[in-house]
Amino acid sequence: MKRFVTLTVALAAAIGLAAPAAAQQANTLKKIQDSGAITIGHRDASVPLSYYDDKQQPVGYAMDLCMRIVDAIKTNLKLPKLEVKYQLVTSANRIPLMANGTIDLECGSTTNNLERQKQVAFTITHFVTANRWVAKKSSNIKTLADLKGKTIVSTAGTTNIKQITEMNAAQNLGMNIISANGHPEAFQMVETGRAVAFVMDDILLYSLVAQSRAPGDYVISADALSVEPYGIMLRREDPAFKKVVDNAMIQTYKSGAINAIYEKWFLKPIPPRGINLNVPMSAALKKVIANPTDSGDPNAYK
Repeated sequence: MKRFVTLTVALAAAIGLAAPAAAQQANTLKKIQDSGAITIGHRDASVPLSYYDDKQQPVGYAMDLCMRIVDAIKTNLKLPKLEVKYQLVTSANRIPLMANGTIDLECGSTTNNLERQKQVAFTITHFVTANRWVAKKSSNIKTLADLKGKTIVSTAGTTNIKQITEMNAAQNLGMNIISANGHPEAFQMVETGRAVAFVMDDILLYSLVAQSRAPGDYVISADALSVEPYGIMLRREDPAFKKVVDNAMIQTYKSGAINAIYEKWFLKPIPPRGINLNVPMSAALKKVIANPTDSGDPNAYK
């Protein structure tokens, strides 16, 4: 009986210690104020949203938006200075690194959906893309049915590979689906013939094609498999931090500052090679800018 009581007391003590730790982790503003620093998660090859320039510095559309958020946090906390630390993340580890407190904001090409909202939170949507595939024109792949029995690739840890896997099973397409560690590796598999198609968000496919040795050799599907709203990621159940972040995004939209930021990354030459993606702002994104939303429901963007 004594042993049972001891174990019970120990367990209660452990739970008591865990609760404050969890609460502290969710208080991102206090974490930032106490440390004088904020850690930004970024990507290395999600052009033009979040990627490395020729100096190995993280740049991009999402990074610019995150810097506006950082300025808003600095103002809110009345900090004379705020150190910005950078942490490279991948499709596979970005959510765990957010959940465990390693990063405070994730500024990349992350789809906001209802399933992910069970693990993390998202601020106002900053881009709306669609899940499509890229293939060589010579392969004559025009529809999803044309991929039946073929080898295709997508990036590990993405909504894209999950969706195409589910479609493969539901429609009995018999595709051989392989995963790549990053978007450039996946595109290279199509370049070298190891895969017929690469399934990914269309904006990322446009940028990979534009950077390739022979852009004219590739075609991106007209068919869209889904709508993918991108959001800057933050921890769940931290309403005070989310309010500051959301307000920074809403102010960026309502002030019109978003227009110059968008033009810089989608309608002008971008580093390091000066390519111009020439992707006009979509009707779906214009709708979000007029009526800001953090919805994870794809129907909200149709």
